Amino acid sequence: MFITKKHLSRRTVLKGAGAAVSLPLLDAMIPAHTALANTAAAVKPRLGFIYIPHGAIERFWVPQGKGKDFQFSRILKPMEGVRDYVTVVTGLRNKSGERQNPPHGITEQTWLTCQDPQGSTWGPEAGISIDQMAAKQIGQDTPLSSLELCAEPGGATSYRGPNQSLPLEGNPRKVFYSMFGPGDSNTDRVARLKATDSLLDYVLESSRSLNRQLGAADRALVSDYLESVREVEGRVQKLMAKADSLGELPDAPRGTPDDFTELVDVQFEMMLLAFQTGQTRIASLRMIKEASMRTFPTVNVDEAFHPLSHHGEDPDKQEKLARVQTYQIERFARFAKRMTSVKEGDGNMLDNSIILYGSNLGNSDLHNCSQLPELVLGKGGGFKGGQHIAAPKDTPHANLLLTIAQRAGVKVEKFGDATGTFGEA
Repeated sequence: MFITKKHLSRRTVLKGAGAAVSLPLLDAMIPAHTALANTAAAVKPRLGFIYIPHGAIERFWVPQGKGKDFQFSRILKPMEGVRDYVTVVTGLRNKSGERQNPPHGITEQTWLTCQDPQGSTWGPEAGISIDQMAAKQIGQDTPLSSLELCAEPGGATSYRGPNQSLPLEGNPRKVFYSMFGPGDSNTDRVARLKATDSLLDYVLESSRSLNRQLGAADRALVSDYLESVREVEGRVQKLMAKADSLGELPDAPRGTPDDFTELVDVQFEMMLLAFQTGQTRIASLRMIKEASMRTFPTVNVDEAFHPLSHHGEDPDKQEKLARVQTYQIERFARFAKRMTSVKEGDGNMLDNSIILYGSNLGNSDLHNCSQLPELVLGKGGGFKGGQHIAAPKDTPHANLLLTIAQRAGVKVEKFGDATGTFGEA
């Protein structure tokens, strides 16, 4: 560690020509001989919410065994590399999403609200999603109170109140510029940044000046971090160049573009960068929308997702669905491993994060909102990780959301139809 009586502010940024790049947590931000938890630089829990549509085939999702003694199921197997950070919760039900007219009309909307928008009766917070409740309380000390992303347009999962949805941003270039680019508007940012090969060219001199204040370990960390930013920036530019070359695509059902996996991965990178740089503590990503007509040729599934989800207990269709559901969690597992590579104090980013991954449907063929596939990633807020919590059948999904919010420091005692919290988590 770089020992000095002086230390850098946790809010230190690299600046140049109107651009600003926040820094990750450095040793130099921690006063000498002081525990990180006792400093202003202490990392507060981040909250993430990753939504997948159409549930999961139960027998391919539910782990074998309970508590610490469990084995990952077929779909969950990609999470093996971060097992100690995974808490699988089964037995959950969200009654608020069970209105069937139209069948997918409120599926996404009620995942984080646990309140039927037509039956909001539980007070002034009725209809607000748990992420926005958190944004109101713990999101005000960051540049962005929350960040809402998607990899497929349409729909919403975050709500400021009844029917007050927040738009999902599916263009990673816009996300990148909103976090790092100069200018009062996206048009202005694009115009300015086109004058240089990279945003980082603006802050090069600032980084050189900072390096003179840092020890060897911090210099290496800053170098690796800026290279990561540059790599993501390059991927965004290449990805959007491909998208721009496609022109306008029809609204009719279509297959997956070759770069869909790259798009999903880049959106996950946007979330990671937002957390790492302190742009926000609360972010969500809706990977694929409900009733999606996307196909997945990369896993040999050419049938559209939504019709396939109505499998009618057909083993062949269920097998294809399992492939798609495994593909989705593979993208999440990649993100999880990237988070473990980000050093923070004596641990890594997953030690300071609470990420919910799941769906608001169980059996997609029946539009069933029970036996929901849900897992929590991370040990933020004291989550133990490395366990399967087999809750009693039809335990309110709101119990898990309430647990997550309280562990993140949100002052809330009641949420949706919650009957309690998971003390064992």
